[in-house]
Amino acid sequence: MNLLLLLSMLVAASDDVLISTFEGKDYGAWTVSGSAFGAGPASGTLPNQMPVDGFLGKGLVNSYVGGDGSVGTLTSPPFPIERKAINFLIGGGRHPRETCINLLVDGKVVRTATGRDSEHLDWESWNVAEFIGRTATLEIVDNHRGGWGHINVDEIVQSDSMKVGPRSRDLVVEHRYLHLPVRTGAAKRRMTLAIDGAVVRELEIELAERDPQFWAFVDLAAWKGKTARLQVSGPPAVQEALEAVQQSDELKSVEPVYAELSRPQFHFTARHGWLNDPNGLVYTKGEYHLFFQHNPYGWDWGNIHWGHAVSKDLLHWEQLPIALYPARFGDWRFSGSAVVDSANSSGFKTGEEDVLVAAGTSTGRGECILYSNDRGRTWTEYSGSPVVKHQGRDPRLLWHAATKQWVMALYHEEGKTRSIAFHTSPDLKAWTYRSRIDGFYECPDLFELPVDGDASKTHWVLLAGDARYLLGAFDGSEFKPDGEKHTLWHGNFYASQTFSNVPDGRRIQIGWAQGTDFRGMPFNQQMNIPVTLELKTTADGIRMVAAPVKELATLREKKHAWSGLSLKPGDNPLAGVDAELADVRVAFRPGGAERVVLDLRGLLVVFDARKGELSAKGIVVPLKADGGIVTLRLLVDRGSVEIFAGDGATAIAVFALPPPERRSFALTAIGGTVDVDVLELWELRSTWK
Repeated sequence: MNLLLLLSMLVAASDDVLISTFEGKDYGAWTVSGSAFGAGPASGTLPNQMPVDGFLGKGLVNSYVGGDGSVGTLTSPPFPIERKAINFLIGGGRHPRETCINLLVDGKVVRTATGRDSEHLDWESWNVAEFIGRTATLEIVDNHRGGWGHINVDEIVQSDSMKVGPRSRDLVVEHRYLHLPVRTGAAKRRMTLAIDGAVVRELEIELAERDPQFWAFVDLAAWKGKTARLQVSGPPAVQEALEAVQQSDELKSVEPVYAELSRPQFHFTARHGWLNDPNGLVYTKGEYHLFFQHNPYGWDWGNIHWGHAVSKDLLHWEQLPIALYPARFGDWRFSGSAVVDSANSSGFKTGEEDVLVAAGTSTGRGECILYSNDRGRTWTEYSGSPVVKHQGRDPRLLWHAATKQWVMALYHEEGKTRSIAFHTSPDLKAWTYRSRIDGFYECPDLFELPVDGDASKTHWVLLAGDARYLLGAFDGSEFKPDGEKHTLWHGNFYASQTFSNVPDGRRIQIGWAQGTDFRGMPFNQQMNIPVTLELKTTADGIRMVAAPVKELATLREKKHAWSGLSLKPGDNPLAGVDAELADVRVAFRPGGAERVVLDLRGLLVVFDARKGELSAKGIVVPLKADGGIVTLRLLVDRGSVEIFAGDGATAIAVFALPPPERRSFALTAIGGTVDVDVLELWELRSTWK
């Protein structure tokens, strides 16, 4: 045979076989059903979608047509499998069988892949050598209507080699911290860390192949001197990211931590990574403990651990090492609570310190009990865990003094019914189901409060994730409500919990300010300001009220104050105030004014006297003048404004991140004169300085 001909045949045999690049105006011979994929390939990002990147050319499959609520399928014509591998770019939602691409041979799914909850398209590879010579079809599926309910695909080719393969790096542990480069929006990749061949950490990370936005870290203290192997699957560029991994005895950051442009200055945020529900709020030995749902390896939700911070005053927080790690990848440490077992009813105590006992959800097992004999620094899981198995999560522990037993209130699902279930125990180990109350979702809290400060007259308060609460009686086994649910908090507030064991008897609550997205920062989400809860008798009956904890006053610096003002349209007593952080109090009589407006660095808080409503950033709540007077207290931080109206009977939290140079404030009247009894603005100092 002619040598040139032989060479050309060998080259042809190794060339990629193109299945589709999705560069046309329509899908050609592919069959479309449903509405999710539209009439043809997308040219990139669709309306209301986060930026899509990583695709090649000008077109791609993007099933975000109509948003995440649309569904459909896109099916290829039959084709012969001619190469050992099929390579393709994929992004979008990670919902197996619902947002995916499937390879079908003889009508059966033999390979499948999903996105990684990322709009970045990254290479995925299938080994299909066993099917060479057989006929196959591809099916791109969008059958999920919730979050990340779409799929992105591009550049499907048959090749003789896989673009994606295992990448690894070996190193000897010489320092405490292993620093991992992260870039938000990069492809999410599964990474394992093995010590002497045994996997000790498994996580998902947006590994930066260049220009990290922040450095995540793994604490290596337990393995000094041992050999570690990092392994991750991906294209060749991933090896460059592995080579950028560093060790040191100090934490590493791209820019100074807690001095970032958008960092809240008196609300808790994680050093870096994602934060959500507060967990295990407990006071002991002079410290308030705040555990929290935490992704230490990424800006968005995932890899859920229990983070840990302590404070002596509820404002200045020191973040400690991770408290609870997942038992394995996918078996996450969901929300829970903690108590001080001062009588050692559990038998867990081994030293002089009172033992702390926590309950938390293991997503792969059930409700688990853990304990600490060193003030929460290290934890041991009770060998009898899980102590409750059910459909649900988020156990809340409390001591019921009247019946001398422990109570666990936890979110419970049965069919379509959502409930809070109550279990009891003498020792925090063996639990007995007692009752349930329907109509609650996630993150329960349960506590007793005096009415108007009268300890002889109390009500129990039961609430869940949305912070709507019931008042009633609780006998240690069953909650009996007294009336309908009430609402205290509105806006960016979710999954709150109150502290156990506070020495002065205060009931202190912290919520997650859900939706405070600090884009471009190494951290994401914040907690709401800690508040003290009380029950007070109002014109509408007994209601719960909230006030920022008294410790906040220690941050006050310069004061601006007025009293007895007659505020006419066009007046602004706050003109000239230049501040970034503020604690504002105002009491006014609307008189003949139509509206009273507070401008807090660009965030407008409006009282509509005609409608009897208070509004801020689209949140509207009813608000009555009490004796003709409206009272407001407002906290202004980088990232949020919190409003306490009517002596704390209504609370609103909103995400607000004005440009740093906008530091002005205003109080104005519209449509008439307003009598201002009191106006105070305290400039606040940062808790980080």
